[in-house]
Amino acid sequence: MLVSSGGHEAQSVMEKVGDNIIHHVSNSDIHHPIFHLPHLFNIDMSVTKHVLMLWVVVFSVCLFVILPVQQFIKQKKLIPSGIMNLLEIVVTFVRDTIIKPNVGPKWVNNWAPLILTFLFFIFFANAIGMLPIFDLLGVINRFILHVPADDSHNFINGLLHGGPTVTGNFNVTAALAIITFFSIIIAGVRAHGFIQHWKNLVPSGLPGFVYVILIPIEIIGMLVKPFALTMRLAANMTGGHIALLAILSFMAIFADMFHSVFAGIGVAIISIPMAAAISGLEIIVVIVQAYVFTLLSAVFIGMAINVHH
Repeated sequence: MLVSSGGHEAQSVMEKVGDNIIHHVSNSDIHHPIFHLPHLFNIDMSVTKHVLMLWVVVFSVCLFVILPVQQFIKQKKLIPSGIMNLLEIVVTFVRDTIIKPNVGPKWVNNWAPLILTFLFFIFFANAIGMLPIFDLLGVINRFILHVPADDSHNFINGLLHGGPTVTGNFNVTAALAIITFFSIIIAGVRAHGFIQHWKNLVPSGLPGFVYVILIPIEIIGMLVKPFALTMRLAANMTGGHIALLAILSFMAIFADMFHSVFAGIGVAIISIPMAAAISGLEIIVVIVQAYVFTLLSAVFIGMAINVHH
């Protein structure tokens, strides 16, 4: 343990690594909100970093998806151009390979808007979380503007608290999963009626004692689906950032352990290429996790509609 000049115990680099990693992947806490707002119904309405990033994601989806589509509709063109070419490819692929095979041709137009909204929102949230926007702002703030790191009144320093990937926040992924959960119920009720939908949870014609076991299992399975969606997306998006930060932390750890800058430089020869490789893998994860959440949502909704499958 190191001791500072003021008599207070100072943590070593090894002891700081864990806190720093958690600090960079979690949401900014109530002590470091981006904007302070009053409480509403005893709920702190202050804007944290993940709330700010949600606004950025919504703005990005509007700019790159909604506005081009609206403009294309107004122009009444038969052949798309520019970004609409890409959007048409994505929409057609999702409709024909994910939505239609699962919910059926009869319901594809009913559920395509929701499924596509999931896809675009999650993709943009994942992708924007990969951009080092706040890291660059921190570098500019520290080395160009020479603002001290402990200046709590500086706006950019306030932005540096917490991670930018909103899909790494379990509250966000839980909200998306809850939408899927209620969509499953709505899809089943619309297709079969309220009573029949709940009867479809278990097959008919079984002995009575089997239902005593089967009904609780099916109810648990119904609740596990949104839980699995929540955990899968948030854990995958958080895990990649933790691995990346942990590998980069090796440089500081070894430099402190051997009390030599050259030790940290030597480790950097291995750590930086590994971090670059993980960043490349994270780009794939950004796309895959948006696809998986979209696919599973379509599958679960389709299971409620096409019970015989």
